[in-house]
Amino acid sequence: MFTDQFGRKIELTSQPKRIISLVPSQTELLYDLGLRDEVVGITNYCIHPDEWFQKITHVGGTKKLDFEKIKQLNPDLIIGNKEENDKGQIEQLMKHYKVWMSDIYNLQDALNMIVQVGSLVGKQQEAVNLKLEIELQFRTISYLTSNTKNPKTAYFIWRKPYIAVGSNTFINDMLTRCGFNNLFASDASTRYPQVNECLIAEKKPEIILLSSEPYPFKEAHIKVFQSICPDSKIFIVDGEFFSWYGSRLLQAPSYFEKIIYSIQKL
Repeated sequence: MFTDQFGRKIELTSQPKRIISLVPSQTELLYDLGLRDEVVGITNYCIHPDEWFQKITHVGGTKKLDFEKIKQLNPDLIIGNKEENDKGQIEQLMKHYKVWMSDIYNLQDALNMIVQVGSLVGKQQEAVNLKLEIELQFRTISYLTSNTKNPKTAYFIWRKPYIAVGSNTFINDMLTRCGFNNLFASDASTRYPQVNECLIAEKKPEIILLSSEPYPFKEAHIKVFQSICPDSKIFIVDGEFFSWYGSRLLQAPSYFEKIIYSIQKL
């Protein structure tokens, strides 16, 4: 008997051999825990590892699943996430399959998920070892940011309309751990506020971070934001390190270090 991050009980009579992962970061986690043939289905956005992206059956997008393909794969376990998957589709899957759901808002939630998934798929020790190594890496970030000025920061994930990252999000937790003062985290009523150019200018961010996903911001967009906030320092950042909460967290601190050092030099 297993419990997911909603407190739902999932009963498995044997170790799962036909797993479908509906979340890119959790797909990569399953690979890094040592699974191979057990994963039979992934989404169109599960680009890591490339080996799986090329050969494993795709079951649609994270929010637009192909139920017929899922049926054909006959999974004995489906792993999803509250934010990344559509609630109605997940509820439909739960009527026919064993579905384990994660619900992640911060690093601790992610670490708990890693250990729980490891137990779920028979990779308990590998998951615990991964958790401990990630914790060790993040302690380095804590040391680096202990004397930072906490620059006023805006992190954008979309344009037309502009969407920023707010409070109670995993990305906000990563920003905080990097020593950034998220300007759009003060409004607890919305996790991803839609903002206009006037509001962005009014906030006067010292730092603007443009994510590579889900909207693929490029260097050309820096000029647009520079016209809105002439005094801001603007960076394109790899969104995977700020938003993927699986085994990629092991690489995230070293990436964050580079960003922190770049900003400290300004």
